[in-house]
Amino acid sequence: MAITTALCNSFKKELLLGTHVFGTDTFKLALIKSGESGTYNDETQNYSDVTGNSDEQANTGNYSAGGASLTSVTVTGSNTTDIVFVDFDDVQFTSATIDANGAIIYNSSKSNKAVAVISFGTTQSSDSGTFTVTMPAAATGTAIIRIT
Repeated sequence: MAITTALCNSFKKELLLGTHVFGTDTFKLALIKSGESGTYNDETQNYSDVTGNSDEQANTGNYSAGGASLTSVTVTGSNTTDIVFVDFDDVQFTSATIDANGAIIYNSSKSNKAVAVISFGTTQSSDSGTFTVTMPAAATGTAIIRIT
């Protein structure tokens, strides 16, 4: 079907309700396999949207259901730029055979609520090797999660 990079609408509402606590909650990244059957975009609400369509990457190497916890979750803001953004370390899955078209970031501390959907643009693969999801630069114009 289709994957569109987006911050999830439900996440935006939940931010204002105080649902997500960066620095305390556990945020995870799960891979969406190549040939996905669902549509993932700003309307995605939960990690179960991916698993319910059987679109999560199969267990391989050190990739297992649920993906990996995101580390070095850092919130940065500036009074001069009026922009706040979140940074995460890159994620690696070693010894993995993977064909993925995208990923979902979700909050496993809060009932697996969706945060963002990421499209890789094309199928990204590894063959019994290391599959790396490189997070964009921690900057006002590039961070995955940014509020202006």
